[in-house]
Amino acid sequence: MITLPVESPHSTARFDGRHVPIEPPSLWAAAGMVALYFMLQAVASGFIALLIGLASGFVHFGQGIKPVGAEIRAMIDQPGMPAILVMLTLGLAAAVILPLARKKWPALWWMAGPPGLGVVLPVNPAFFLLAILIGLGAPLLGGQLTALLAHGKTVTQDIQDLGTHTPLGLRIALVLVLASLGPLVEELLFRGVLLSALMQRWRVGWSMAISALLFALVHLPGMQWQWYALPDLALLALALAWLRLRSGSLWPAVLAHGVNNLLAVAVWFVAAGSA
Repeated sequence: MITLPVESPHSTARFDGRHVPIEPPSLWAAAGMVALYFMLQAVASGFIALLIGLASGFVHFGQGIKPVGAEIRAMIDQPGMPAILVMLTLGLAAAVILPLARKKWPALWWMAGPPGLGVVLPVNPAFFLLAILIGLGAPLLGGQLTALLAHGKTVTQDIQDLGTHTPLGLRIALVLVLASLGPLVEELLFRGVLLSALMQRWRVGWSMAISALLFALVHLPGMQWQWYALPDLALLALALAWLRLRSGSLWPAVLAHGVNNLLAVAVWFVAAGSA
């Protein structure tokens, strides 16, 4: 049972030498931050590709729209370029979201209990060990569940195709980014901002369930819309929410998420390298 205390939304916290009111994230603000994060990735990818094309001489605006589009596509199809775009895009999105959340909710940043965002050390360091175990077990158990629901269908995701056409050096760099920066931003958004906003309206169990479902749904495009991947993603999100609330910190959830990504992506890339 989760007994982490919820701070009163009418109390204050000391920040920059002064007391500021604690204002929990609203559902609209939380949804807006999540939407902004994925929108940035979608928009930034094309913008960064255009900049790289201009810098490398692939794109010449005087040729017209269609040739420019063809040249950008030719550049993106080069080995390793999609991985570079993913890393730059994720880095840009994180560079916007992390400072924005810090500025918008400064009083909540270091607060352990909801509506705090939990960017503090856990109440017990043993939660880091538990996080590693959850991160290792989640893709193994989730993979079995997905395979069971898939009924023999081939289970693929975008990262698998990306690994197939990525050189080894860039593959390692991409794995590190996906296992560190991605989990940090997503945990802050889903188990920090969104979960805290939901807990202002609903009980802990319902808040965890809703945030887990939303987490699974927004990742479905990356799973090529294979519905049988939803339970795996939702169960992982539930485990991460439990870990965040039980530990009183966001960091164990970040670690578990990172280990999960590291193991899952490593398996895909090893398979891609041996293909």
